[in-house]
Amino acid sequence: MAKYLVETYYTCSIKVSHYLDDINESELSKLEKRDDGKFEILDVKLDNRKTKNLNPKINKDNFESKNLDLISEKSQPKIAVKENNQNFFKKINEGISKRFSMPDRRKGYIQKATIGDHKIYLHTGEYEDGKIGEIFIDTSKEGELVKALMNNFAIAISLGLQYGVPLDEFINAYVGTKFEPSGKVLGNDRILSATSMLDYIFRELAISYQNREDLAHTPSIGVSEKTNLNDDENLDHQNQFLKIVKDITSKGFVRNNYKKNLVDLSDIKINLKGKK
Repeated sequence: MAKYLVETYYTCSIKVSHYLDDINESELSKLEKRDDGKFEILDVKLDNRKTKNLNPKINKDNFESKNLDLISEKSQPKIAVKENNQNFFKKINEGISKRFSMPDRRKGYIQKATIGDHKIYLHTGEYEDGKIGEIFIDTSKEGELVKALMNNFAIAISLGLQYGVPLDEFINAYVGTKFEPSGKVLGNDRILSATSMLDYIFRELAISYQNREDLAHTPSIGVSEKTNLNDDENLDHQNQFLKIVKDITSKGFVRNNYKKNLVDLSDIKINLKGKK
């Protein structure tokens, strides 16, 4: 009885999603080497099949059969391939979808502002690389119920950030919400008014951590944010001192303007001799 080898060829479309704080040439060049992407199988299609005769007595060792249309896209082989791939990528996603706890000693900043007659204090916590990982919200002239709700709301946002939810998702969800207190904002140099506390909070986070100048009411001081980011990325490879400053400085506090917040003391001489 003749023996045949049937080779089946499939095309698998895979979607890989990466979340980046900044888009630049250095980040994009290293994108394929990052292991924090989320895999998602989009489609698996049967392309064709090739049949080889394993009988050495036959001169035609190889011949290609026509594309087999008898097996549709909903056939058992395709389902098996999908299930195997889904199980494989499920294991990968299980390793990614875990909580990244904050370090015990962390960077961040506190922003005090007034909306109407209500004072609000926004506290942030950052990972070592400068990404935001938690927020705390304190209010004044509010009842215990409102304070408790805002406190637990901040905990929910913090847990989402630590489980990998992008900050952009929260910004798009809460910027523009309308409820009291609202109106003029005092104490923030980039935000002049807000339609609610949540609108103000996520505008502030968007400006400080996502460079969302479209949500700011006043322009940034000095050169544009985009120019600063490009300069910072170039200096990150050239100037070791700037890298040290980035490691010890809150990204949200300086709003990525590391160069603007540096003071050059190289020409200043300090006399450490005491008086006789």
